[in-house]
This record gives sequence, structure tokens and C-alpha cells, in this order.
Amino acid sequence: MVIDDEQIVLDSVGKILKDENFHVEATLSGRQGIDWALKNTYDIVLTDVRMPDIGGMIVLRDVKRSRPSLPVVIITGFASVKSAVQAMKLGAADYLEKPFTPEELLGAVNSALHLAATTEPDEQKVVHKEEIRKVLELAACDKDFFHNLLKNGADALEDFQLTGPEKLALLTGDVSWIESHLGPLTPEQKEWFELKATYAQMSLEGFF
Repeated sequence: MVIDDEQIVLDSVGKILKDENFHVEATLSGRQGIDWALKNTYDIVLTDVRMPDIGGMIVLRDVKRSRPSLPVVIITGFASVKSAVQAMKLGAADYLEKPFTPEELLGAVNSALHLAATTEPDEQKVVHKEEIRKVLELAACDKDFFHNLLKNGADALEDFQLTGPEKLALLTGDVSWIESHLGPLTPEQKEWFELKATYAQMSLEGFF
């Protein structure tokens, strides 16, 4: 499955992959892409990192949450390469920078499929509850740490013992998933998620 808000990208990727005997389904909507991924069977998902409705990080999070072994490749423009590199730290199999050649596309797809076949998927559950609580408390009371999270994403969490899914939940503001494992968050802890969401709307990269 290919998700991108540019029809020209969907057409190009579809043609290249179909010429190599892949069956391709494509959508312009991140929301629809998630819905399809949860209902249908795919070998791989390719998704743009920045889209109007739901960005690629949310697609990555929700797809891996339900289908941990399904590889996800991030498609990105030059301005969002940093986000794509971070996505690989959070569970993406690879990334493609636009414009890409047919060889680069096929290389990324084949590499991701091989990785999925030979690597155990990350556990999609909370393993480090106390570490998550530390992040939540710091983000709620330490402005420097909060701004570091906004600016540097996963890199700001390197000193914490967290899995990729745990980091992705924190960085995408997945309050319901976190609360389902840790219990209700405080108003202060929830506030930084809301502030981060506001920042995302203003962010040129749209990572968060």
C-alpha cells in the first residue's frame, strides 16, 4: 500500500512496483491508509511523512501497533529528511527522499521486506512505565526539556530507557494508549501534549 497526498507520486510508485509484479493499492489520505492497513493484508506500507489529514508518524504508529511485523517505509521531501531519519529510530524500515529513482524505490522495498522477514518486531506495549513517567514529569515542569523534545524528537529521548513504540507514543501524543497502561495523566502532563500538538500545526516539517 502507498499513501501520499500527491497523485503524481502514487502514479509513479504504482507504475514502478506494478512493473515488478507487485499488486499496489494507493490512497491520498493517511486516515484511509490506516483504515485499509487494519482491514486488509499487505506485505509493506509506503507513506509520506507529511500529509494534510494524518502524517506519516501517526500512520507508522497505528500500523505497527496493530501489525508489528508489517514494514513501513517513509517517503519524504528534502525539508523532512530529519523526520524520516527519526522515523527509522522509531520503527520504520527505511525512508525514500523525493525525487527517487526506480532503483532506489525497489531497493528500499526489497530491503524492508528482507528486514521484516529476518527481524523480530518491537513489542507494541509499555515495557518501561517508570521511564515514561520520568519523561512526562520532566516535560510538564522543565521548559528546556520540553523545547528539546519539540526540536529534536527521538534524539531528546536517547538518555531514557524506552522502546521505539514507547518513544513514538510520547512523540505523537498518544494519550489514550499511555493512559491505558499507566492510568490517568495529570492535567499538567496532558497540557504538554496539547502544546506539542499546537506546535505541530505551526511546524514546517510536521514531525509531531
